Amino acid sequence: MSIPRKNRIQAEPGAEPTPLIAIASVIVSMALIAVGNGLMFAYIPVRLGAEGFDPTWAGLIITGLSAGGLAGCILTGPLVRRVGHARAFMVLSALIALANAAVGAGVHPLLWIVARALYGFAICGLFIVAQSWLNDAVANAIRGRVMAFFYVAYVAGLGVGYAALALVDIRTADAPLIGIVFTALSILPVGLTKLAQPPAPQAASVALGSAWRISPVGVAGMLAVGGLSMSIAGFAPIHATAQGYSQADVALLLSAMPIGTLILQVPLGWISDRTDRRHVLVAASALAMVAGLLALGFDGGALAALVVIYIVWDGASESIYSLASAHAADRAGKDDMVALSSSLLFAWSLSGFVVPGIVTALSAAFGTEAFIYVAIVIACAFCLFVLLRVMTTQAVPAAETGSFAPMTAQAPLPVELAFTPDEQDRH
Repeated sequence: MSIPRKNRIQAEPGAEPTPLIAIASVIVSMALIAVGNGLMFAYIPVRLGAEGFDPTWAGLIITGLSAGGLAGCILTGPLVRRVGHARAFMVLSALIALANAAVGAGVHPLLWIVARALYGFAICGLFIVAQSWLNDAVANAIRGRVMAFFYVAYVAGLGVGYAALALVDIRTADAPLIGIVFTALSILPVGLTKLAQPPAPQAASVALGSAWRISPVGVAGMLAVGGLSMSIAGFAPIHATAQGYSQADVALLLSAMPIGTLILQVPLGWISDRTDRRHVLVAASALAMVAGLLALGFDGGALAALVVIYIVWDGASESIYSLASAHAADRAGKDDMVALSSSLLFAWSLSGFVVPGIVTALSAAFGTEAFIYVAIVIACAFCLFVLLRVMTTQAVPAAETGSFAPMTAQAPLPVELAFTPDEQDRH
């Protein structure tokens, strides 16, 4: 039976249209994974707190997760070149299920560090696979809208997973089992999809020096947001648990935070398409700094106030990711894009690994609120750096800038398919 024209997405000129249901299969799979991931992200620090473990263990687990993510950013390309996108997706999903099973085996912090490192490797790889797959399947004219829907679906799934923490018995293995169920369900849409697999991705080199020459603000933005994202999203549940907030309170706080990602990026992106993006980056980083100061001032206070503050804090920090990515792309030529994207990805991953280690060490010495101070310092330093660049360098002409696309710092940049043939004609 043929697929109606209105239910197809036109691919590149001369190619067969891609069915909407095929595109949706990848998006639905990642949204299902997000539900389990959000639940596990919230469950681990709360369970450790309930068992009386020092919060330092939760920090070490976040650092292990970040280390796995760094490895995933480096090793996913060779995996996809070896087995293809569909098989790589299934392998990485199986690793997430295995990691959740290890957590469900009992509260063994050393085992949990290894398990979450495995999860970090797998989720980073899944994002690279899913994004490059979608990038190949849809036409340039609608790629931004499809990818925006992809990010919104994933962030919404995370929010559902966070909220689910309030419904599980924290002293049982219910949460890991639910995570395994959603991970298994995520394999089904991809396993049944008719979405054509892209060609094997090219090897991408990391050249931070070249990336810095192209866009110092872009590289600095990735270094800043890698640390901000892992500090806020990773250590907020650890700190809230240590402060004595209930399981339901932690679930509410975490499930509210993605709202900031969804509501702040669109207006900030719209403004950035019409002015110097660096001005918007200054505003976003300043807002993140102010929200961090408010989080410090209201720390341990009324939950309602903290929820509002964390919504703004998380949203402003996440916006730096997409704004810095767009700014870097504005300054790059077509021949620079693959290496630039790889370098930005590496900078984001490196910061996401180093900063949690620093926060964990500081938390052991000064308490779990150390992550707030670290996030404030990062936001302040990046804001001052961008202001310096605004005062010393010219802005990119409006006619030469691309279009903003919402992203989340919970997901790595798509590296392999930065440009497709008909996009190259625009540069």
